[in-house]
Amino acid sequence: MSRLQAEHLYKVFGRRPDDAVRKLEAGADRDELRAEGTTAAVIDASFTVEPGQIFVVMGLSGSGKSTLLRMLNGLLEPTAGRVLFDGDDITHLSPKKLREVRSKKISMVFQHFALFPHRSVVENAAYGLEVQGVAKEERLKRATEALELCGLKGWEKSWPDELSGGMQQRVGLARALATDADLLLMDESFSALDPLIRRDMQDQLLELQKTLKKTIVFITHDLNEAMRLGDQIAVMRDGRIVQTGTGEDILIRPANDYVRRFVEDVDRSRVLTAGSIMEKVAADAAFDEEDASSVSTETPVAELFAALAEGTTEIPVTDDDGDLVGVVAREKVLSALADEAQIEAQLEAGIEAAAVLGGMKDTVPAPRTTEKAVKSDA
Repeated sequence: MSRLQAEHLYKVFGRRPDDAVRKLEAGADRDELRAEGTTAAVIDASFTVEPGQIFVVMGLSGSGKSTLLRMLNGLLEPTAGRVLFDGDDITHLSPKKLREVRSKKISMVFQHFALFPHRSVVENAAYGLEVQGVAKEERLKRATEALELCGLKGWEKSWPDELSGGMQQRVGLARALATDADLLLMDESFSALDPLIRRDMQDQLLELQKTLKKTIVFITHDLNEAMRLGDQIAVMRDGRIVQTGTGEDILIRPANDYVRRFVEDVDRSRVLTAGSIMEKVAADAAFDEEDASSVSTETPVAELFAALAEGTTEIPVTDDDGDLVGVVAREKVLSALADEAQIEAQLEAGIEAAAVLGGMKDTVPAPRTTEKAVKSDA
């Protein structure tokens, strides 16, 4: 069962919202409704989030992504549609039951930390447990453990103003983790941070996810952040979800010109993987480890350049068990990337680096032809 499902969600602000939904269903657009004094923030949004998945909702300011997030935990009531959490329709819960779900099963990490300045770091991290009515000793213990997971061991008794912005955001994340909620909603949680700190927080989240395997809905306007974090990505425009898929799907098969323009500046070599561009091989195929080193399906294309620079024509790709599942040819790497001139420059740089490492600083060897890495067991 999916952990979270959104089914045909609409959120309309203004006069006669139900009439506005009917007009939208009949083909009206946002501008028509705005002229009537009505704002359609979210239009017919549907998606599913699987357990342990990071689902990223990406869009520019005003696209409706934050409004959508607030409908997922009942902070905003949908004008139409419903939200299912573990199979239960939270759009029809009583206020008391909804508060219970929000306090125990769904946690939120805000953009601006939302820390209490008069509470210590550990007290801030324990606040969600305090709302739940957990005894003080137990909540401080769990909050301390969450802070350690977030890299804040030793800062428990400090005050929020003694911490950097990145550290304060870690406290907000620890507060969400301490409740052991099944679902984390993160609304532009890293966008207020400096680029380097933001990158560190992304690393921290990905590292935590390896262990905790939380279900996360992450809102961002940053395409590179979405591509780095998202198992699945939903692209929003003018209140509508225009495409949902993996980062690789969106890069390789954009749904329309808007998405194509949106992703044109992404460094594809860091997003696409060997598994996404490989040619599959027969189940009984094998490779000679003396002729070529293999890579995993999750290896970024950028890491294939060194092997290609040495003249390798086909790189074996293996699964988690070490079994051969495909090969990546040089031509396939170049055709999968948008800027071939840039890739050729990286290949030349790789050749020069290989020459220097080999003690051949004065001359750069021409690419050598190697035997194919793949062969049959027979």
